[in-house]
Amino acid sequence: MPAQAHLMPDSKPMPPSATPRPNPRTRSGVVVPERPRWHGRLAARLIHGMLTGLAGTLRWEIRDGAGFMPEGNRDRVIFATWHNRLALSLPVYQRLTRLHPPGRRFAGLVSASRDGGLLARTLELFGAEAVRGSSSRRGAQALRELISAARRDCDIAVTPDGPRGPKYRAQEGAILAAQVTGLPIVPVGINLGWRWALGSWDAFQIPLPFSRCEVRVGERLVVPRELDAARREELRIELEHRLKALNRD
Repeated sequence: MPAQAHLMPDSKPMPPSATPRPNPRTRSGVVVPERPRWHGRLAARLIHGMLTGLAGTLRWEIRDGAGFMPEGNRDRVIFATWHNRLALSLPVYQRLTRLHPPGRRFAGLVSASRDGGLLARTLELFGAEAVRGSSSRRGAQALRELISAARRDCDIAVTPDGPRGPKYRAQEGAILAAQVTGLPIVPVGINLGWRWALGSWDAFQIPLPFSRCEVRVGERLVVPRELDAARREELRIELEHRLKALNRD
């Protein structure tokens, strides 16, 4: 369903002409930029404004099968939705938690590649944290950061079929995140009436203005701390089935 500042020790100042340009750091072959360039920051602000504006035009219908929305709820969970529903995941989270105590926020798992930097910056503009990593890149460090976010009382958001698919096939990352954090998984379906479907691997969905948006919150999936590989696979398949049932395509 974050970009960190690296502090360097003080050193003798260099003249402007000799000051090197900041270069991305490489961690285990993964490029994580030090800071977004100006055009990246601008693009993130444009996306944030577009999504906020679009969300304001939609006709929302929310079905809360998990009993998550009641006023005063402080339960922390892992939200899981398909990768091609990411465009509305932030506005959906805001609506699901609008009756909850102030200060609630979530940490989203974002690809550690260069392309993930734009999504990370957009998350931060929505007041969320970005944890950089995936099952194939920086995975162990990402899990540690998710545990840290959970200890700070953050919800967690994951896309079980991301970042590269196959489409609608849940990977075990969401199950591992639930196992190590102790948080239950809440599968979420987002169904749009009118939408664009991009030509990406997941047919990424962008809502059209004034479309109907049905949000379906499924029952919580509890993952025990201790489980073997066979049980982990059973839970992965169960999560996949629940997400398919909640999302219409």
